[in-house]
Amino acid sequence: MANRRLKHLLSGLTQPPQAVGVLRLGEISHEIYPAAEPSRLPHTEDALLDTNDAFTLDNLHFMLQKYLLGQDVFLLSQPGPYARRLALTFCRMLNSEYEFVSLHRDVGETELKQGREIRAGGNLVYVDSAAVRAVKHGRILILEGVEKAERGIMPVLNNLLENREMNLDDGTHIVHPHRYALLDQGDADASAFIPAHKNFRVIAIAAPVPPYPGYPLDPPFRSRFQARFIDPMGSLLALPHAESPAPEGELYTILRDIILSTQIASESRHTLDAVAKSSLPSFPQTSLAKAKALLLAFPPPQRLSPEQLARLVLTLHPALIHSPFVAWAMLSHQLEDAGLGPLGSPNLSGDEDDAGLLGYRLVRIERVDDHSAQATFESPSGTVVVHTVPAGPQQYLSFPFVNPEMLGFVPSARFMGLLTSLLQAHALGWDISYVPPALPSTASCSTSLLVRTFSGMLGYELEDVHMYKELGGRELIMRRKVLEGGATTWEPSPLIEGAWQGRLVHLSGMDVIGSTAGSLARLTQDREVELWEKKRIVRRLLEGDESSPDLSMAHRSFRVISTASKSLPLKEWLSDEHANMFFAVAAQPMSQPEEAHILLQTGCPPHVVDTLLKFADKYRSGMTSDAVQKNRKLGTRSLLRIARRVARFPADDDLHALLSRALLAEFLPATETMNLQNIFEECGIQKRTPPFNPPPELREDALFFPPPTGANTKEARPISIPRFDSAQDPEGASHVPHMDHFYDNSLQTGLMRDLALDFEVLGEHLVLLGNQGVGKNKVIDRYLLGRPREYIQLHRDTTVNQLMFQTVLENGVIKYTDSPLLRAIIRGRVIIIDEADKAAEHVVAIFRSLAGHGQLTLADGRRVRETKEREGDIVVHPNFRLILLANRLGYPFLGNHFLQVLGDNFCCHAVTNPDMASERKLLSQLAPQLSEDLILRLVAAFHDLRKAYESGTVTYPYSLRELLNLVRHMQAYPSDSLEAALRNVFDFDVYRPETISKLAAILDHHGLVVKNLGIGAAREAAQKKVLDVKFEPKGDTSLSEPKYGKDDPENQPHTGGNTWSGGIPDAMKNDVPDHVKERAREMARLELARRLEELNMSAGEAKGYGALFAAVEGHIAQLHDLLENLAAREEERIWVKRQTDGELDDSRLTEGLTGEATVYKRRGMAKPEMGRPQLKPKRIRFLFDVSASMYRFQYDGRLKRSMETAVMLMETFDRLTRKEKYVWDSGDSASIPLVEANQELDIRDRWKVVDKMEMITQYTFAGDYTLDAIDKAVGEVAKFDADDWFVIAITDANFARYGITAEDLQRVMNRNPKVHTALICIGEGAEASWIPKNLPGRGYRVADTADIPAVLRSILSTMVDN
Repeated sequence: MANRRLKHLLSGLTQPPQAVGVLRLGEISHEIYPAAEPSRLPHTEDALLDTNDAFTLDNLHFMLQKYLLGQDVFLLSQPGPYARRLALTFCRMLNSEYEFVSLHRDVGETELKQGREIRAGGNLVYVDSAAVRAVKHGRILILEGVEKAERGIMPVLNNLLENREMNLDDGTHIVHPHRYALLDQGDADASAFIPAHKNFRVIAIAAPVPPYPGYPLDPPFRSRFQARFIDPMGSLLALPHAESPAPEGELYTILRDIILSTQIASESRHTLDAVAKSSLPSFPQTSLAKAKALLLAFPPPQRLSPEQLARLVLTLHPALIHSPFVAWAMLSHQLEDAGLGPLGSPNLSGDEDDAGLLGYRLVRIERVDDHSAQATFESPSGTVVVHTVPAGPQQYLSFPFVNPEMLGFVPSARFMGLLTSLLQAHALGWDISYVPPALPSTASCSTSLLVRTFSGMLGYELEDVHMYKELGGRELIMRRKVLEGGATTWEPSPLIEGAWQGRLVHLSGMDVIGSTAGSLARLTQDREVELWEKKRIVRRLLEGDESSPDLSMAHRSFRVISTASKSLPLKEWLSDEHANMFFAVAAQPMSQPEEAHILLQTGCPPHVVDTLLKFADKYRSGMTSDAVQKNRKLGTRSLLRIARRVARFPADDDLHALLSRALLAEFLPATETMNLQNIFEECGIQKRTPPFNPPPELREDALFFPPPTGANTKEARPISIPRFDSAQDPEGASHVPHMDHFYDNSLQTGLMRDLALDFEVLGEHLVLLGNQGVGKNKVIDRYLLGRPREYIQLHRDTTVNQLMFQTVLENGVIKYTDSPLLRAIIRGRVIIIDEADKAAEHVVAIFRSLAGHGQLTLADGRRVRETKEREGDIVVHPNFRLILLANRLGYPFLGNHFLQVLGDNFCCHAVTNPDMASERKLLSQLAPQLSEDLILRLVAAFHDLRKAYESGTVTYPYSLRELLNLVRHMQAYPSDSLEAALRNVFDFDVYRPETISKLAAILDHHGLVVKNLGIGAAREAAQKKVLDVKFEPKGDTSLSEPKYGKDDPENQPHTGGNTWSGGIPDAMKNDVPDHVKERAREMARLELARRLEELNMSAGEAKGYGALFAAVEGHIAQLHDLLENLAAREEERIWVKRQTDGELDDSRLTEGLTGEATVYKRRGMAKPEMGRPQLKPKRIRFLFDVSASMYRFQYDGRLKRSMETAVMLMETFDRLTRKEKYVWDSGDSASIPLVEANQELDIRDRWKVVDKMEMITQYTFAGDYTLDAIDKAVGEVAKFDADDWFVIAITDANFARYGITAEDLQRVMNRNPKVHTALICIGEGAEASWIPKNLPGRGYRVADTADIPAVLRSILSTMVDN
């Protein structure tokens, strides 16, 4: 007690700091004191808010009220810098020091409490986080992005917020200052307690959830704050400083009024409109500030063209690029009413002007000094505008271009317009986002070329940073490092290094890191960011800050350009937050004339180029968002690859084969194949007979391919590929693949020839896709011939770090050894990446930049580059090549859709089973003792089995591998019957009766006599007596005679053991008596009769349903397996990091050295991306046309096929184990339901459905309800809460007869943007050639009604698996 009294007396004698003044805000006054550590004050004087603004003052008044009450504040604001700047303005107004934490989904307890470091000598120290420093020193703690932090993290701060208490990892405890004053300082434990400073406060910032994406607030966390909603109207108007003059002319006023009115309209949005996502979204928070700055720097002309107006609007509101067209139309209507004229297309197509924003053109660029340049622009009216812009110290790419033909690229009008827009954004001081088009497939947008040209024209040192999904928010800023001796520290990331050095940093693939990108918002908007251990980059240094070791500034020339990988839809990443972080420049694809000019430069004949572009235009325009994740996009690079090949080898001008290969047409779904064939026909591209390819020969250290023979091969030339010189890689001898044998055949020789042209002559990286067992590895090993290779096999657990290097811990120091990938890069080897479809897409995505630009950013700080740009760079060897092997996409392999993340950087080849002639030759070489006739029959049978798989009647893609193994068995054991040999392949299908019956029919068709298959063959084989089993040991044995067991006096059979003699009698072992078999048949008949009686079905009804069922049994199995797999994939487990147990995480070994607990990873369920809804059922409605024409014209099978299709759907959905994943129903006309949603159907009910379909057709009148039915179905299915919505209709409507136009169908099918629709036209409907043209990817003509089940299965698979 005495100590405590003494402490109070001493504290009373301590001289308090002198106030420097009094802050008066309204009726409130507060004394302002000097800062104890001025380096922790706000340094953003020129970015703080205007305190003369009434809206800002009102918010500051509220915050001061809460501050004086000792309460923490929660600012709810739309994404943007206003709330952060409001908090910093408040800190500056109070002269209060602050700490800042930018939250994201990777933030853990360490970032909020204490980190650990190992200092020199091996001493472990604890480093306070920003939150702990704030509470100890009485600073304001700003938490930005609370909605991004995972829900279990923020409660770490609950006790600190409520009671100002926190237990720290170093054994100390923060306690409330009042409680600390009561402690007895004489206690031994008193030193472990630290008082929370009385001036400590928290300002949390978050976007409201909903409407913005994010995690909901933890109720206990929320309850500890005083909330303040920041009115979006006020923040929009407050961000542009009032002191700056308003731009001249009416354009700014009109834009401001439309931006504000759109905000008001979005707040009063009707619930149904919100669900339909059809209304105009509100503008980003910075849109008005950008408009004001742009119009002041570049005074607009009197009138803007529709295209220029569209480009301006997309710059201010980039989300309109992917918004429904109705939103664009609404905005266009408002602009017209305001007198600005109509908007051009949001796709910016047809704009070939070389002007940038507001019609300005770039005139010249001149160097001022090492870090600045003078950019001169000219307006449409001739007014010259000059801006001094940041630049780099390197040599400029002079502009105007002196010798345009020597540039290596074509500075087209489109290109120069985009380049001018980038320079205008640069002149305004913003970082730039080059936003790709919303269309799924377009010509090139020149993304990489624009970035490099922009960098060269300003003399920048370019720093490419390639994003990947595993990249965390902290890794974007800094990375761990272990010094020699084991001490741990941090080093800047390439982004921060670029900020200090004044580089142009290109963030490539910004879309793949999702919401984590938001952790850079403060850096891009305010040029400030928190680093490690109190270090901070600030906007500017105050007087006296120069000596502070903790403060630094970003170089004034530092700029960021972000680009997207285009592997994700815009709506998944182009958020308000992204729009506020960057100045958006909407990408513009090449026009057809520009693309033609590029292709003609290869030397490709003009008529070939015309055909390629005609095909590409039709293919791209037909690409839908549903198919884009699985189908090839056919970009300019793919066309360029074909043009280069045709120019180099004029005889190889089979465009059908070249385009089919580029699109992997061999593996497209049935519906997509139909569309592709239609495009081929419209473009006059005929399929040619494949030529015969003679076997390659080895000639004087070269692999010689003789010219192919056959039709259209008169001008074909031989190809000679030099063998690899082992002297180039002396250590690679052990990496040369070994091959025992290879049986040459025409198809695989042709494939090797194509690989040789692409790989050796054109220098391409390769992707080989095919079914299992078609020889992908064999062909590659045969082709490489003496060339060293590295090999990596991917799997579901493969991580990006594992591909880059292998981590080793030696004597407490983490070291990295080169992975096979890095060894191949350095030594110029080929690397085989096998099972590329089994790893996650973001893992495979790292090969995109490596193949496209020879670049890779390693997690340990090193860089892979084509040429050495700075010390430590790993240079790509010119002989390095990537070869990716994978199974075909889709069922039954069900791998990941990795092709889209690779872009057009790889040359793709489909590896198929050999044609019959090639397969016969191969098998004859393998098994010369088998007769040619038997081999021919086997080959024909397997080809029919593969056709049955493609048509959906069997579920397994039988490959060359199975046939080879079958023939090997027959060659080695000629005495075995064909039934015994076939069991090697078909015992897998014992319980698939549809496969066994199909196999029996095919074998019988080809004269292969087989008595029994399936279970029967297995039982028959079991009855055969093995003639002799004998073991002859070498040397002497201790037994002189066989051992004989005891005789059982009751003579009972025995099995197992070694006591009794005898066992099961041979007669019982070798045969099943006839009476047992007859009894089994009788049991089956009785069970069938009982089941039919139970279902109230007659034998005739059962037979009728059985016939329908048998026709689609294979389709049912395939569709069921696909839907089951998709349901399972939604629950697929991933590596969950920052765990306290599990497997050691290589990427957190340094944290492990310092003693952190969360250094493990475990397999767990993937959490949904922030803002995505929780998984709900998929709502599907099927519409069947049962009008009178279906009955009248049923001679072509249309009614029967529709009934079979209905059976396929009912059986498939009935078999699903997770029925709640898919909710479906069915109807026919505009009013007759067939199956209600969630209705349980037994066999009797299913028969009633198809019987009803047939009956209705007999009693309906002529007429058509197609439009009414689709319209009603779309409206009804959209009412349900679901994860996705689908309507699929089958009709035989005669559109011409009933006056149904393309516009009518588009209207009802596009009625609700969220509902995916498809239309299958049969009978007279299939005669409407305009269906696929006007409904690309959604309208299908099926001339052969037998294809209806396969087409519908394909449509459903494509729609659901997106």
